[in-house]
Amino acid sequence: MNNLLYDTYPILPEIFVILCVCFFIVYGVLCSTSWGYPVLTRTLGLITSQVIMFTFILSFFQEFQNSTICSNFLICDLFTCNIKYFLIITFMGWFFATLRYSSYERINSFEYWILLLLVLVALLFIVQSYDLLIMYLSIEFQSLILYILASFRRTSEFSAEAGLKYFILGAFSSALLLFGISLIYALTGLTNLGDLSKMFTNFMIDDSDIHFGIITGLILVLVSFLFKLSSAPFHMWSPDVYEGSPTSITALFSIMPKLAILALLYRVLIFSFFDYANFWYVVLFVCIFLSILIGTFSAFRQTKWKRFFAYSSINHVGFFLLPLLLGNQESVANSIFYVCVYVMTMLNIFSVILSLRFYELRHYQIRYLESISGLAKINPVISLTFASTLFSMAGIPPLAGFFSKVFVLSSSLRINALGISLFAVVMSCIACFYYIRLVKMMYFDKQSCYSVLKSTNKCNSVILGLTLAFILSLFYDIELVFLFAVQMSLSFIN
Repeated sequence: MNNLLYDTYPILPEIFVILCVCFFIVYGVLCSTSWGYPVLTRTLGLITSQVIMFTFILSFFQEFQNSTICSNFLICDLFTCNIKYFLIITFMGWFFATLRYSSYERINSFEYWILLLLVLVALLFIVQSYDLLIMYLSIEFQSLILYILASFRRTSEFSAEAGLKYFILGAFSSALLLFGISLIYALTGLTNLGDLSKMFTNFMIDDSDIHFGIITGLILVLVSFLFKLSSAPFHMWSPDVYEGSPTSITALFSIMPKLAILALLYRVLIFSFFDYANFWYVVLFVCIFLSILIGTFSAFRQTKWKRFFAYSSINHVGFFLLPLLLGNQESVANSIFYVCVYVMTMLNIFSVILSLRFYELRHYQIRYLESISGLAKINPVISLTFASTLFSMAGIPPLAGFFSKVFVLSSSLRINALGISLFAVVMSCIACFYYIRLVKMMYFDKQSCYSVLKSTNKCNSVILGLTLAFILSLFYDIELVFLFAVQMSLSFIN
């Protein structure tokens, strides 16, 4: 009984969400036929927001315990606890930013809210994974839900295409992950990340075949993670899936899965396979170079918002991974700092995009970059907010994006990686062009006739205000965020 309570206490938030999902299923099936879908959807949306808030309260007020639970399948440490807080807050911000979108686009299925809560559960289990088996199961649980959400707009052929393409390529990625795990287990007899870390400490073996097999397994696992992150050259699914998915789900793809997979990547590379750094360093270096290069130049010729930000996020993934070349606790802290700024920036960006709905018989969501031409005359506040965020993404001081890139580049300079650092700086300068081009379209391009813009709802306004305040005021006290990143990275001190 004591062991059951000991194993259950750290995962109380996840259990709470799962119980709420069970209640939602029963409630949805019983009431949808009598009350009607739109009314039910509105009710479930509001209840879902309360479930997310109570989940954060449960997590925040739990007593911290540094231990492994459930037969060493899950871990609870400083990194896990803090990343759970950050994940839930980010998920809450994303949820409120996209809450009205479901009613605007008539997403009238109660299963939508159930799937969102299941995504949250999957994300929380991924960041707590301490075993290759639970890691695989959690990632697959998340992936299956995301396949459904990508194709959730049943009347759209683009959404069906996005879901099918994501499913096929995701299944291939999962096969690589499972094959890599199988190789590692076959050659070591271990699946626990802590045991693997102890085994590979000063690991020396005369049998080159075993050594080669472990390296092959590690590279396969790493390639699967990079696919989930949409890092080049494993990014081919990203633009099409972003384009075909509903805008709210596109925002989810650009933020939440990347957070969870990055947290797992830190633990696998820096903690468990640190002694194989010479091998995974090469793979990361190539992916960083290609991600920054392809993400920067491919964004130039995009005309649609979703594809544009798909390639922009590929560029950012290169900067996520750049500090890991240093391979220590400091590199994790710098990477987390960049991720925090990226999350706030993307929440702001998608809040702006979701706020831009023009009237033509009925209001519709913008799809093309040229739709913001002359926006400064229609809505100066949204234009100023959007311009500030774009300048931050371009790395203009003293905005938050500038300092995040400084911290990332400092890690690569610490190991004298001058070539990749100079390359990243040059690509950032080139990327400034297409960000500033959007500002030019808003303020200087003229339209023959001006469209009527739907007013921004309250939830989007709050998210826009909070994220913009973060972007503009971070320079006043950078340590506030950096100390949070350092605290999270303390679990990786070797």
